[in-house]
Amino acid sequence: MIPSPAERYELLKGFARALFQNDMDALYKIVTSDFLWSFHDGLATSKALAGPAAIREHLAGQKALFSAQRFHEIAYHHAGEVTFMTFRVSETLRVSGEQREQRGIERYTFRDGMLAAKDVYRKPVTP
Repeated sequence: MIPSPAERYELLKGFARALFQNDMDALYKIVTSDFLWSFHDGLATSKALAGPAAIREHLAGQKALFSAQRFHEIAYHHAGEVTFMTFRVSETLRVSGEQREQRGIERYTFRDGMLAAKDVYRKPVTP
C-alpha cells in the first residue's frame, strides 16, 4: 500500500521528529525493518545506513561535526509512488567555524504504508 500525500506528510513529519530526537524506537514505527538511508553529502562522503545502530552513529557524527545545522526552504513533492523533498541546509563546522550552504533533494519510497528508503543528494551553493 502506497500512502496518500496526506499520509506521507504525517509519516515524514514523524520521521523528522524521531531523527531530531534521536529516538530509534519512534523511527522504526515509521520505517520498514529493512529501511535504507543512502546519501552523498555534496562534497566527499557517500554512505548507506541500514539499521538503528548505523543511523544512531550517523546522527552522533553529525552532532560532533557541526555546531549548527539548519534545514530551511523545505518543500515536499508527491509524484506517483515516491515523494521528493527539496531543501537548503546551513551548516557550521564545529572545529573551524566554517559555514557552508547546500541545496538538496531527498527521494522517499514507501512500502506497506511505511517509509522504505531515503536517498539524499546535496550540492554546495555557490556564491
